[in-house]
Amino acid sequence: MFDVVQFPPAAQRILANMQHPETLTASSLQGLAILRDPAQFNWSVITLFVLVLMVYVNEYSKKNYSVILGGLAFWGMDWFNETWNALWFFFTERAPVWGAPGGGTGGLLLIGLNVEITLMFAVLGVAAAKLLPADREARMFGMNNRLALAIGGSIGACIIECCLNAAGALTWEWRYWQASFPFLLFLVGYMPFFLACYWVHDLPTLAKQLKAVAFILGFDLVTFLIFGCGLHWI
Repeated sequence: MFDVVQFPPAAQRILANMQHPETLTASSLQGLAILRDPAQFNWSVITLFVLVLMVYVNEYSKKNYSVILGGLAFWGMDWFNETWNALWFFFTERAPVWGAPGGGTGGLLLIGLNVEITLMFAVLGVAAAKLLPADREARMFGMNNRLALAIGGSIGACIIECCLNAAGALTWEWRYWQASFPFLLFLVGYMPFFLACYWVHDLPTLAKQLKAVAFILGFDLVTFLIFGCGLHWI
């Protein structure tokens, strides 16, 4: 049995709420060992944050509000996925669907999400929105261009994630989330990100775009406050 005191406070609170923490996998324990531990901070995080900020400021200076809000929707959908992944980890008391326990991060925010990943998704959403053709009805590979780009982007993201798993940066402990069975990774892991991004981008008014993004990010915030700060499950 492991010594709970060796884990950072956030992990200690999660472990205290588990009935059978002894069933956790080695990679899960490795992730908990750095979960929201301030000692993991390094100054590269500040540089990355400023670079992400520059991306958004550049789009704001061009009044590309649809691109900005589409990017934020993409980012918010990742937080939604990361929250249910952390809850899956808590309730199974074994492992998350995906984990990011590797060292070298500037901070592990949730069991499968480090600060570098969340900043990456913040930029990827903007890139995805900027690739959209102005004509929403244009065909691409025989289908609507939004759907075609969502499929292509999701396939590309899946390939990258498989490479990260092969390198040991991301861990997969469940048989239905593997390179040999990529369907859920594609359908659940990435397609919703692109579809939400494009949906928000294409809403007819700025007010509707703002409301949609406020709902997505507001939902993320509420769930984190409940399950993270309140119940200490994630």
